[in-house]
Amino acid sequence: MKKGEIYEGIVEKTEFPNKGIVTVEDRRVAVKNTLPGQKIRFRLKKVRKGVGEGQLLQILEPAANEITPVCPHFANCGGCTWQNLSYEDQRLLKEGQLKELLDGAITAPYVFEGVKSSPRQLEYRNKMEFSFGDEEKDGPLALGMHKRGSFYDIVTADKCQIVDADFRKILCCVLEHFEKKKLPFYHRLRHTGYLRHLLVRKAANTGEILVDLITTTQHLREDGSDYSALTADQSWAEELRALPLEGEIVGILHTHNDSLADVVQNDRTELLYGRDYFYEELLGLRFKISPFSFFQTNSLGAELLYETARSYIGETDDRVIFDLYSGTGTIAQMLAPVAKKVVGVEIVEEAVEAAKVNARLNGLSNCSFIAGDVLKVIDELTDKPDLIVLDPPRDGIHPKALQKIIDFGVNRIVYISCKPTSLVRDLEMLQGRGYQVEKCVGVDMFPFTGNVETVVLLSKGEVDSKKIRVEFSLEDMDMSEFQDGATYPQIKEYVLEHTGLKVSNLYISQIKRKCGIGVGKNYNLPKSEDSRQPQCPPEKEKAIREAFKYFGMI
Repeated sequence: MKKGEIYEGIVEKTEFPNKGIVTVEDRRVAVKNTLPGQKIRFRLKKVRKGVGEGQLLQILEPAANEITPVCPHFANCGGCTWQNLSYEDQRLLKEGQLKELLDGAITAPYVFEGVKSSPRQLEYRNKMEFSFGDEEKDGPLALGMHKRGSFYDIVTADKCQIVDADFRKILCCVLEHFEKKKLPFYHRLRHTGYLRHLLVRKAANTGEILVDLITTTQHLREDGSDYSALTADQSWAEELRALPLEGEIVGILHTHNDSLADVVQNDRTELLYGRDYFYEELLGLRFKISPFSFFQTNSLGAELLYETARSYIGETDDRVIFDLYSGTGTIAQMLAPVAKKVVGVEIVEEAVEAAKVNARLNGLSNCSFIAGDVLKVIDELTDKPDLIVLDPPRDGIHPKALQKIIDFGVNRIVYISCKPTSLVRDLEMLQGRGYQVEKCVGVDMFPFTGNVETVVLLSKGEVDSKKIRVEFSLEDMDMSEFQDGATYPQIKEYVLEHTGLKVSNLYISQIKRKCGIGVGKNYNLPKSEDSRQPQCPPEKEKAIREAFKYFGMI
């Protein structure tokens, strides 16, 4: 196989989350966005250690179980992966992928309970971050999702099927308004322009809707004329309020964001109408949610997920529960009525404040929330837990934090994961320290995508005397790849995805030092004191700092 060459083949299987595997010249090649049974043509992008990565060029023959996509945007939009499969086939595909990952990591017999279906398969999302842009260079204004495989092009998602009709009406209203105003969108490459994102959130159980327009603070057109007066009239907000919606708009906001990163970030927010929060209800509890608060994007699916987790946790009377990586405290509040005490730990301060507000709203006095990194806060906790619930971010748990969690010696741990590959890595360490997986189950929170939530119950078991137990010290390991929230590859990927810039390990380590973040001794140190090294350019430094902020490192 040679890089750049074009090949054809049959997709044998799809590995998590959407990597189709094709065998060419006795070598495996992974090609994204393909299905088992498809005959495809692809270009070989790279080969590492005999394993290739390909770019899909054409589907020559469909798979036997493919169907007509329910969404007209599917061919171009990058928001969904499997619109061309029936929902049951999607669920079975995820089930097979998840079991394969778990079987490869779990060392003793366990019960696999499959993947539970999402209560709602279409129109399930309660939050969307639509982007402004154009579908082709110098084309008309678009508002929607990134085009599949593109960093810059945007597909207007006015018929998106994973959001309800209210989202679609709001999108069309805002797009039509700003098309007439002829306001420029923010160019991700040139870093100029005004319109960035439209954030829409709707509570599935209360029907309350929050709308937030995100723009830069750049008020000059490329010809030098000022257009700030065009947005000051707020007529777009009045048009939104006049829409015939099934739900009710309770707040309209305008957020300013001058970040280089292509993310919804709050530098400053103005309230144009109503309030800057809405209410959602889950399992008899009420939650106050702000524009940027984390909350599960599938409300009905979240109820299923938390009911599942609660069933795995089992008996809780007179017990102290630690909810680590607690977010806005949803799980903690689900458990508080049937527990002696629940302690939540979360690194995002805004989420902790929201958790405290919601606990008061629900009249819960036996749960407390602490803001801080689990790795550091865990040493300061005075309570001794009877069981622990883990719900970490996508990248899993820092190995040193996981060791401290293990040191509590609780008999049961319930691990909730939104990324199975991170989960199986952490399961290896948990099993090596004497925990055994009793059972696990997937919960499909994200129909038409490759993602799935997983709930695992682990219990403290005896180590099999026939197995060799390997002891090692974390102090002797180079932990630089796990330090301070994100690995070097993750930071590189984030910067490239959100700014289009490529940064090196050297540049990342330079900015780490500037920010007072520890750098491993084996990474990018000069060979001699007078060695000259290239210095990180200002634009890349700003982009790296944005990544540090995103990962909670600064």
